[in-house]
Amino acid sequence: MFEVYVHVPFCLRRCGYCDFNTYTAVDLGGGASRGNYAAMAIREMRLVRDWQERHGIAEPPASTVFFGGGTPTILPADDLIAILNAIRELWGVEDGAEITTEANPDTVNAATIRALADGGFTRVSFGMQSAVPHVLRTLDRTHTPANVEAGVLAAEAAGLRSSVDLIYGAPGENLDDWRTSVRAAIDLGVNHVSAYALTVEPTTKMGRQIAAGVLPKPDDDDEAAKYEIADELFSAAGLQWYEISNWARPGSESRHNLGYWRNVDWAGIGPGAHSHYATFTPGGEEDAVPHSLRAWDIAHPRLWGERINAGQVPWADSETITPEESLEEAIMLGLRLRKGLDLTVLDHARMPSDRLSAGIAELERDGLVGFRESRVVPTLRGRLLNDTVIERMFALFDL
Repeated sequence: MFEVYVHVPFCLRRCGYCDFNTYTAVDLGGGASRGNYAAMAIREMRLVRDWQERHGIAEPPASTVFFGGGTPTILPADDLIAILNAIRELWGVEDGAEITTEANPDTVNAATIRALADGGFTRVSFGMQSAVPHVLRTLDRTHTPANVEAGVLAAEAAGLRSSVDLIYGAPGENLDDWRTSVRAAIDLGVNHVSAYALTVEPTTKMGRQIAAGVLPKPDDDDEAAKYEIADELFSAAGLQWYEISNWARPGSESRHNLGYWRNVDWAGIGPGAHSHYATFTPGGEEDAVPHSLRAWDIAHPRLWGERINAGQVPWADSETITPEESLEEAIMLGLRLRKGLDLTVLDHARMPSDRLSAGIAELERDGLVGFRESRVVPTLRGRLLNDTVIERMFALFDL
């Protein structure tokens, strides 16, 4: 499988909790501006495609394309469609592919969404975050619940699948507030919901407010209770968890995100975007052993644009993924999924099988995992204590 991720680094304003690679300026210099961003992203894609050819990487047509940010829909629909058309030209897009854009409800209307549908998009992921006004204010979100509903209805009318993102654990959000948000998401009739615990980074506006005592620090027990509420209500509404932070009606899972968790190949386009190639042989080295490669773009749009203008792939750096790191990633990613960690694909040479069996049996006794058909599947308790489950599995492999 092969996927393409396009990062659009522009936002109308920066939310107080956000530490993503986003910028509010219209023009950042060096050729990176809202006005010419589509052209620059397409130029990067051509450079990446040339690099792939030089290194003997022949990817199949993209099975998914995802526009994230930032706020992709801050760009005109025609620009997003132009980028998608360039992906079709350079790599191809398979029939029935999932084509998603994230959307701030403030930046789309029915005409925008119809244009995206006509241009080949199949899915929109709306940044809802909360349905409670005071929580939205704390998160510095400018949209209203009515804007989210209007966007979802427009997507439905255009024949697009829709998803909403929620955040729980914001300062001042109580359990009833969270129930209100979860029920509001369900009432929208969407077939997919992502719900993430608030992560506070010290360099953000919210991080500084918490450090100064202006806002209270998120509480782990409170977030655990809210996760349990979400799981209960979503499950009752027919949305089953398929990854720790994601629920969907059967068949409506995000294929793009599942690709990340399954470690498929993907090309990341745009400032700060990451790329991954499972089998990569360094050019010019006849006896080189194929290995996995991870690379990431220069984060600042101006420097990113300058590198593209110089005719170079705008990577800040890259790294070889060692067999040990690949094993760690397989364990971490597998233990986030409803399908679980498939033990048959792991390197058992690192440890005796009886030790593995005993370790998994202990995790089962502690109520953290279930074991079926060679797969280790986290329970609800295991999802809440996912880091603990991963650490204990690492220990079984001496990682």
